[in-house]
Amino acid sequence: MTVQFSLEELRFDESGLIPAIIQDASSKSVLTLAYMNKESLQKSLETKETWFWSRSRQELWHKGGTSGNTQRIVSMSYDCDGDALVVQVVPNGPACHTGAYSCFSNALLGTEAKELQAGNQADRFAILGELEQLIAARELERPEGSYTTYLFEKGVDKILKKVGEEAAEVIIAAKNRSAEELRYEASDLIFHLLVLLQEQKLPLDAVLTELQGRR
Repeated sequence: MTVQFSLEELRFDESGLIPAIIQDASSKSVLTLAYMNKESLQKSLETKETWFWSRSRQELWHKGGTSGNTQRIVSMSYDCDGDALVVQVVPNGPACHTGAYSCFSNALLGTEAKELQAGNQADRFAILGELEQLIAARELERPEGSYTTYLFEKGVDKILKKVGEEAAEVIIAAKNRSAEELRYEASDLIFHLLVLLQEQKLPLDAVLTELQGRR
């Protein structure tokens, strides 16, 4: 874990608390918003897992201490005012007490906003980020009947087999000079590659950084 701040630089509120935004280090999804005091922050630093202060119960609590849904800390940082934290984690199960991947699952902006964004050049690859987040959620929530759940339950050998099959089908589609077939098979390949990256806990950002470096 990389510690990017000094405790002396942080500003706790009048109750001795500081808000902590918990983010999936791989998909970049915001998982939850919780509060830390100095003691829970220190425990988080020492154990490399998230500890918080419960405002309702007035006590320390270890995320996943009873459920097993722990969060391994990858990095911490604080904002320009020193009064809020961002904690990037590798989740070992859903973040929300409802069993959802993220506590932030209720949309305020719906399909209309996404349609407006679709024509924006800056958002032309937004679907990859959305798909990465959805795959991360499927791995942790394992909803019944989901194809992605099936892949994760079968394990890496099944995922690798599908990546190989889809790569071969991309080659065949290209040899057939069929744009429609190639579009379909390339989409399958990208999806299964994203599933593989999630299974291996390799963020898509790491691949993009590698491409950037090669350029």
